[in-house]
Amino acid sequence: MASQTLQLHDTLTRTTRPVQPSDGTTLRFYCCGPTVYGPAHIGNFRTFIAQDVFRRVVELSELKTKHVRNITDVDDKTIRDSIAAKQTLTEFTTYWTKQFHGDCVSLNLLTPHVEPKATEHIPHQIRMIEQLIAKGNAYASPDGSVYFRVGSYAEYGRLSHLENRELQLGTAQTTTDSDEYSKDSLADFVLWKAYKESDGDNAWDSPWGKGRPGWHLECSAMALEYLGEEFDLHGGGMDLIFPHHENEMAQSCCSTGGHFARLWMHSAHLMVDGGKMSKSLGNLYTLGDLRHRGFTPAEVRHTLISGHYRQPLNFTLHSLDASRQALQKLARFEKGLKERASVASTPAYAEVLKHGTAGIFQSAWEALLDDLNVPGALGGIFTVVNKTKAPALSIEEAKTALLDLHFILSALGLELPPVKEDEIVDAPEEVKALAEQRWTAKKAKDFIAADDLRRQIEALGWIVKDTKDGYTLIPK
Repeated sequence: MASQTLQLHDTLTRTTRPVQPSDGTTLRFYCCGPTVYGPAHIGNFRTFIAQDVFRRVVELSELKTKHVRNITDVDDKTIRDSIAAKQTLTEFTTYWTKQFHGDCVSLNLLTPHVEPKATEHIPHQIRMIEQLIAKGNAYASPDGSVYFRVGSYAEYGRLSHLENRELQLGTAQTTTDSDEYSKDSLADFVLWKAYKESDGDNAWDSPWGKGRPGWHLECSAMALEYLGEEFDLHGGGMDLIFPHHENEMAQSCCSTGGHFARLWMHSAHLMVDGGKMSKSLGNLYTLGDLRHRGFTPAEVRHTLISGHYRQPLNFTLHSLDASRQALQKLARFEKGLKERASVASTPAYAEVLKHGTAGIFQSAWEALLDDLNVPGALGGIFTVVNKTKAPALSIEEAKTALLDLHFILSALGLELPPVKEDEIVDAPEEVKALAEQRWTAKKAKDFIAADDLRRQIEALGWIVKDTKDGYTLIPK
């Protein structure tokens, strides 16, 4: 059976630790969800997909899970943009939440067991603030805002491993919070924001006056409500380690006296074409942008998991072409197994869970158990695919291999496309000219030039398939 323990890098201790449920039955974990003021971009989804792979590997290891992922539907950005759109905060954030959910379905993300919204947990947040004030960890300012007193928590900075943290925290906090309020120390962060006219109708009553919760507080209150004072794992992007997760840990540990999350999982950022992804550079892609360019969600998912989650990933449109070819190769392998096994349908996730083994893809499964090494797993998958010939298998072997294949594909959340049959389509003149140059170079035995021309042709979206007396051009 596939039940081996996942080993994961823990941001807090900087060590690799086993992922095990503290209650012995259900692995409980919290993931910071989207702020719903616009479409999520592929950088956001790199993190969400890495968390999805984590959950799948845990479940395929025969553990139950409780997955909580929040929706941030009140903060500076949601308020600002809803007012600009002349919509209520609820109307505005509901629209973008639906967009996010649609993208999640397209990218084959498992639905969280609980998906709380910040606006639906205001009383929970107020209670946590009251506890922090009572214990001396927080204080109200004259304008009605409430701040966490960082100096009251001796272990502040242990997640982000900051040095000279008072100075660094003050600088980062000043640039992170767009709202400025009076506070005792530059290091202190806001738990409750006093009402301002620019907030419009977006305010709630509290013991300190009208206002709204601070961003950091929302996750702590919702994690406490659905997972308790202590739970197994907290996840997010590396950009959230400081100040967001550092602040979450501080306020949660101080309010409850517990240890909050036992393990911390963080995903590295996404680059595009070797540089930073940003709107100003025109390279901030959403799933909708890439679909408009002709790429499928499965190709996007394959590309976003192709690098190790803890290492920066360089995204290019050419990498999507490579994913298309990889998925087609897997689809052809699956087709061969189905034909040999006389099976028409694809195994469902429940059937794969019941199968419970990676079988011939055990090396790929072991790579996933080693800190979710997806690149290693993909390499292991294609090693098996390249050496396994479906016609040489018995019918029973083919049936088992098909289940093995879908066990490892389920761990990655990859759905295979229909097999694309080779077709001859009239290529653009530019491609035809390059193909002729390549054929001439090949006949002249100038293989270096021929290989270079082949790469140029593939970059334009075409594959050269040599025949006995010539070649054909096939669209990717």
